[in-house]
Amino acid sequence: MTKPKKSDGYDPGALADYYDHFDEEGRLTIGSGPLELARTQEILTRYLPSLPAVIGDVGGGAGIHALWLAQKGYQVHLVDPVPKHIEQANRASLIQSDYPLASAMVGDARSLDWEDNHVDALLALGPLYHLTEREPRIKALKEASRVTRKGGLIFAAFISRFASLMDGLFLNFLDDPVFVKIVEQDLLDGQHKNPTANQAYFTSAFFHHPDDIVSEIEESGLTLEKILAVESIGGLLTNFDAMWKDTERRKRLLKFIKKIEDESSLLGASAHLIAIAKNTPGNRR
Repeated sequence: MTKPKKSDGYDPGALADYYDHFDEEGRLTIGSGPLELARTQEILTRYLPSLPAVIGDVGGGAGIHALWLAQKGYQVHLVDPVPKHIEQANRASLIQSDYPLASAMVGDARSLDWEDNHVDALLALGPLYHLTEREPRIKALKEASRVTRKGGLIFAAFISRFASLMDGLFLNFLDDPVFVKIVEQDLLDGQHKNPTANQAYFTSAFFHHPDDIVSEIEESGLTLEKILAVESIGGLLTNFDAMWKDTERRKRLLKFIKKIEDESSLLGASAHLIAIAKNTPGNRR
């Protein structure tokens, strides 16, 4: 088992401390989280290979997507740098004993304990924004390429460069001058640093401009298929709870987000983005 090591501005100890005090297991059940969850899983359903297939979920937290995919019949291997998350995932896997995870272990996206071509598709829905420097992000993407069969797809999630500004405006965080400075730095270079103990301000991370995503995917040797908005402008709704509870309004919301999910002029307005990249034969460096 390869344990995450502190390097290149990435501190796994600080990350574990943040998540020890934050309920990642329940994050997608509150606020606009259900929209992120529904959209992410809808995108995966569209593009993942047919059963049977082996899926790697790198940086998959407490396993919300991994456990769901296992229930569908996929063989899912989960890796996360936070021991608490792996403990939670293993407990949940025991509960769904007819569809358990194939494995769940502490590990590092930059150095996976898997052989070449180990998985048919790979999810990297967590690690790339926690790796705050470009070089380790490229390393993680190349490692994803190594363990994914040629022709397989890699799904990489990113936080938008403008996410903190949107939170500041819609959640009134900009009333705090400390948060104003956080936003100013995010807009300048994407380096999100939270000097406070307020978990609503997130932890150290890198917030991507859509152009950064294109550049990093290309540098890693992968072939970018598309970049999709996850929440798109739906994440900006001030009446989200009421809309989501109304079945018909929820359907309309999801329908129109899907219609504009790849509209380049709106990508930055989505808090989360997913890049779908193909592990093209001959692209490994």
